[in-house]
Amino acid sequence: MSEQDQQLEPSFRLPTTASTNLATTAAFIPPSLEFLTGTWRVCFSTLPMWKSNRNVTITYTPHQSITGAWDNLVKYQPLSSDKWKTVRGIETPDRSIPAAWNWRGKGWLIIASSHWEVLGSGDSDGGWCVIWFAKTLFTPAGVDFLCRRREGVSDETLSMVHTQLSKLNDESLRLMVEGLFRVKQDDD
Repeated sequence: MSEQDQQLEPSFRLPTTASTNLATTAAFIPPSLEFLTGTWRVCFSTLPMWKSNRNVTITYTPHQSITGAWDNLVKYQPLSSDKWKTVRGIETPDRSIPAAWNWRGKGWLIIASSHWEVLGSGDSDGGWCVIWFAKTLFTPAGVDFLCRRREGVSDETLSMVHTQLSKLNDESLRLMVEGLFRVKQDDD
């Protein structure tokens, strides 16, 4: 059996705020914590702040004392600078929604919080994950397409993800997916 044959078939779902179709949620197979742990590159996003930044990564490290929680480190560089900026937080699992977490900032960002959910994931092209995040005081609701590889995902994987998310038949999600832009990486 080839390595590709061993890969799990990706499954997708709507954000719980939009989901009225229980069949969509029931068919969703959440990724494992092991799959999500580690460093991800934000390859595509709808978050406006990433338009003026590059080399955006999110690293999830298991939290020392809360089961299923992560310490979160976001790193990025402004387009006009070589200086790295960081945002730190903690992700605690939302016990009522599979593959969903609540983020709270650390340090001066302790006042900031957000909710996010995995909408789909797969292990092709080194691994990828689509997350939806709720609106906050500082950001609109949106979607990030995360990948492990610096070069991102293949056009085939990108097309498949767009198609599968469109099949969920939610206008709000469709508009978010149409609004995805490529986040600049230094190799671009």
